[in-house]
Amino acid sequence: MRKRFLSSFMFMGEYCSKFADGGDGREMAAKRQRTVDPGSSFYGASTGSNFMYNPSPYGYVSQPPPPPPFPVVRLRGLPFDCTETDVAEFFHGLDIVDVLFVHKGGKFTGEGFCVLGYPLQVDFALQRNRQNMGRRYVEVFRSKRQEYYKAIANEVSDARGGSPRRSSSRAKSYDEGKDSAEHTGVLRLRGLPFSASKDDIMEFFKDFGLPEDSIHIIMNSEGRPSGEAYAEFESAEDSKAAMIKDRMTLGSRYIELFPSSHGEMEEAISRGR
Repeated sequence: MRKRFLSSFMFMGEYCSKFADGGDGREMAAKRQRTVDPGSSFYGASTGSNFMYNPSPYGYVSQPPPPPPFPVVRLRGLPFDCTETDVAEFFHGLDIVDVLFVHKGGKFTGEGFCVLGYPLQVDFALQRNRQNMGRRYVEVFRSKRQEYYKAIANEVSDARGGSPRRSSSRAKSYDEGKDSAEHTGVLRLRGLPFSASKDDIMEFFKDFGLPEDSIHIIMNSEGRPSGEAYAEFESAEDSKAAMIKDRMTLGSRYIELFPSSHGEMEEAISRGR
């Protein structure tokens, strides 16, 4: 009996040492580690091996937690004259990354999407459900990344001529008004993502080589980006030539350009201080 026990013990010792010495067990552990992809979160770099235990002789690896949900809400019942600043004020105290208004047939539908800074802020945004913006109450719903991206695709398609944003007569009048405006070397930009930086705007106007100090991002009364900015060009001819960028996209947003003046720019800058 003792001899049989020793024989079994020796067999198990050889079996375990095979995995500990880098045999098939270690190879399997390496393969498992390679197949685990924790993925990057919405707000930072991948946490990588933080989710893994130190490799054991048997190669067991813990599972990473699911990625955080995309922090976006859908709005319904917005006033037809509301602006991105109105939405930012409606969600006072929350970090607004982007506001997207939904159009159909060239007309604003009263719906939109608001991307927030953190997933936790979605719950706070939902607490604003059925609160008033002006004279209208606004409904706030949970949304998904796919719904937001689909709305972006539709808006970009409209901006590129996939479908009319305005009636032809209104668009013609609108364009003629811009064309006849006097250029002073200053353009106003409207519709910027709230996350847009000076570098983004410089890249948008890369053909004109604007220096950083010629870009002025306008802040609202809370010190947050308002979605507007001013760009100073070397000459009136340059600002007029830059109007070719009107309604082109910066990131996911189409940007509207308007001839402006140094006086209007200084006034807007002072309001945001």
